[in-house]
Amino acid sequence: MIVLQLRSRETLDHGDRGWLEARHHFVVSADGNPANAALGALVVWNDDEIAPGTGFGRHSHADMEIVTYVRQGAVTHDDSVGNVGRTVAGDVRVMSAGTGISHSEHNRDDDPLRLFQIWLRPRQRGGSPRWDTRKFPKADRAGRLIELASGDPKAPETLMIRADARVLGATPLARTTLTHTTPAGFRHTYLAPAQGEILVNGQRVAVGDRIAAIDEPELTITAVKDAEFILVDAA
Repeated sequence: MIVLQLRSRETLDHGDRGWLEARHHFVVSADGNPANAALGALVVWNDDEIAPGTGFGRHSHADMEIVTYVRQGAVTHDDSVGNVGRTVAGDVRVMSAGTGISHSEHNRDDDPLRLFQIWLRPRQRGGSPRWDTRKFPKADRAGRLIELASGDPKAPETLMIRADARVLGATPLARTTLTHTTPAGFRHTYLAPAQGEILVNGQRVAVGDRIAAIDEPELTITAVKDAEFILVDAA
């Protein structure tokens, strides 16, 4: 059954800790919005804003693939297996938690940090924890979708994840159109603008809104204004 579901900003669960303001695209607690259920391997997508000089202290994960897309500012990472890195706006990092990893994430700059935190179930449990980051110039995504992270081992130009999923990004100019064909074996597609405004199969999606597609073979994406968006295909 083909489903195209707009998830407007007002339907997303919201958390505010003072230093952290978060919009939860998927239900994360018992009192959350049940309409925003997980989509296959895609189980969490948080839109976080982290105040300057603050961040997440050391905490642990296991058996989860975590993809971070930095929208504004820079995030500094430090983990229990010796990785330290700084990822800036427009770039991507991945963490395969595997058998277990602890890490911290901080905004060391003077301006707010905004990022998408995307969690995917791995295709199998366990494995050695790993972390990686890579630059993806926005100019390379002008007018086309670029693969940023992928569970396909034959996709060497992307960051590797251990999930039946892939993460793509594009920065279309106003009044230009992209067509996205869902790969065979992937039932779910989820798309969120990082800036601008787009039409997805005729439905208007602005910053703060999201759109979920189930068994939709093709998405036609038109930029109403200059835009930037992230798209995930998941089994």
